[in-house]
Amino acid sequence: MDATLQALRGLVPRELQNPRVGIICGSGLSGLAASLRQSVLVSYAELPGFVQSTVPGHKSSLAFGLMGSGAGVPVVAMLGRFHPYEGHKLSSVVYPVRVMAKMGVKEIIITNAAGALNPELTVGTIVVVHDHIALPNLTGMNPLLGPQTNPSLPRFLPLSDAYSRLLRKLVFRAAHDLSIERDALAEGTYAWVSGPTYETPAEGRFLRAAGADVVGMSTVPEVVAAREEGMNVLVLSLVTNAVVIPASYQSVRDEFEAEIAGVSTKTVVEEVVSHEEVLALGRLKGDLMKSLVEKVLDLLPSNTQQ
Repeated sequence: MDATLQALRGLVPRELQNPRVGIICGSGLSGLAASLRQSVLVSYAELPGFVQSTVPGHKSSLAFGLMGSGAGVPVVAMLGRFHPYEGHKLSSVVYPVRVMAKMGVKEIIITNAAGALNPELTVGTIVVVHDHIALPNLTGMNPLLGPQTNPSLPRFLPLSDAYSRLLRKLVFRAAHDLSIERDALAEGTYAWVSGPTYETPAEGRFLRAAGADVVGMSTVPEVVAAREEGMNVLVLSLVTNAVVIPASYQSVRDEFEAEIAGVSTKTVVEEVVSHEEVLALGRLKGDLMKSLVEKVLDLLPSNTQQ
């Protein structure tokens, strides 16, 4: 950590070395950094302790600058996050969050691209996350497993208040001030799965029945580390696709028996999801997400409480 911070002090202008807000950009959402003023990019390769993002749509840089109106708020943005499915250890996945905390970040805004489990959520909706279901956390992939990084941090971390109520309310106030249509935003529960495979229909039904509205392969490790470090957390999930959950399976036996009986049947077209459509939707909605985040920063009180 000391080596990382020393490297940053040598690469980032003094006036940008103590950002108040951290931003993690999800798939296709790195355009958020385009609104930074006095922007300074630092490659992950220049920072001890950082690994490289290998996922299309993710860069491998930290962006420092000012965002928002007037004098602006000093921010640091991750243009590319890390995932366990890339082969990174969970300690590496959350390392940038811990660096942000040491630099003075008080609020962290985490964005992601997600699949909709809730049939009422349309593609393009921005979901303000108020809770999560994290099967990996519950079954041995919790980022806090192992020795504590700092004995002053809580050993047993409560997550019932993981998502700042104040920051969530600021999102809806920002949307109101920007005259964004009401149905462009929703609230919901995010399900974290390890990936990199998309869910089967049965898995989708399982997560939907458990109460999840959207599902993705990131975010929760960073939320957990941020809360351990005492940050206020806001998560915005952009719905880029609907999880494939057919109402029922068409029997292959019935289809076969109809064929040998000479009865025509409706051809079943199996739906699939692709990362390309995730990236495309992220780029399409990037400006909306950017405007929303900028406005939230404008609305931040001088001392944010939960």
